[in-house]
Amino acid sequence: MDRRSFVKATGAVAASAIGAPALVGFAQQTVTLKFHTFMAPTSNVWLTMHKAWMDKVEKDSGGRIKFEGYPAMQLGGTPPQLYDQARDGVADIVWTLPGNNAGRFPRVEVFELPFMMNNAEATSKAYWEYVQTVAADEFKDVQVIALHVHGPGMFHMKEKLIRSAGDLKGTKVRGPTRQITKMLQLLGSTPVGMPLPQIPDALSKGVVEGCVIPWEVVPSVKVHELTKFHSEFAPEAGALYTTTFVMGMNRAKYSSLPPDLKAVIDRNSGMEASAFLGRTQQGNDPLGRKAATDRGNTIHTIGKAEADEFRRLVQPIYQEWIDDMNKRGFNGKQLFDTARALIEKHGKRA
Repeated sequence: MDRRSFVKATGAVAASAIGAPALVGFAQQTVTLKFHTFMAPTSNVWLTMHKAWMDKVEKDSGGRIKFEGYPAMQLGGTPPQLYDQARDGVADIVWTLPGNNAGRFPRVEVFELPFMMNNAEATSKAYWEYVQTVAADEFKDVQVIALHVHGPGMFHMKEKLIRSAGDLKGTKVRGPTRQITKMLQLLGSTPVGMPLPQIPDALSKGVVEGCVIPWEVVPSVKVHELTKFHSEFAPEAGALYTTTFVMGMNRAKYSSLPPDLKAVIDRNSGMEASAFLGRTQQGNDPLGRKAATDRGNTIHTIGKAEADEFRRLVQPIYQEWIDDMNKRGFNGKQLFDTARALIEKHGKRA
């Protein structure tokens, strides 16, 4: 072996020896991620969805991914700021409503239109596939982990039972997102948009007379204590509405993970993670309903005939959304038809 070859060979061995401990250390790297959301630490969402997801990731990583959980906005800020907190690295992972930022994520609003969803698991799968195929840049600022919806939304009122669409005239009702406040307005109500944590104070002070939320979240904001009348839709009548959610991760944090830990996040992301969140959230609806019945509150079921009047009154919202998408440079009709087809497709499997 000539001198030049010897130097190359010994140099390679030395580099390998020096690099080996570094590679071992890299492979065994432990990462702590900050998870931030507005949900209360006692809520079903936090306990059965967020913590369950974090626990699974920790287990799948062999304990090398750990979480610091911050429910109830404990890292500061307001619910509408959560998405940007993930984008900017204030938090590593957030769970939030796109609808908290009115009009910022317009293409996913199609899932919030009245009577679009069938069940939360199927609609969550449709939502994930829709974003991947026709709205891939909707959440471009973050690494998207999951996209899902909640179970059927319904009315909760302090003093007035809603039996038909006409009963909403002259009422003030909290709505969670832009499309749902438009729906309430078409039904004759005066909508008041606000994030979920503001509901108890708004009901107590008379800012609103009621709200629309799914059964599942009722106990976490004490709506069963602050209202007396609840109006749900019969299964054959369809679901009045749902709300979209996004679980997103800071892109730089995701990119900085070792390949094997990145793979753990990837395995706990996507359609199945979205389906799990949607299925679990709707699965908690009976607990919220029981909280209301245990207090002796009145629960009314709106049948198909009455629901048809709701459907008739909200018809303009569909074309309005399509026209809005067209003005933004998208094909509104194509987006609408795609969402409907995906909901039907996954609904047949759920």
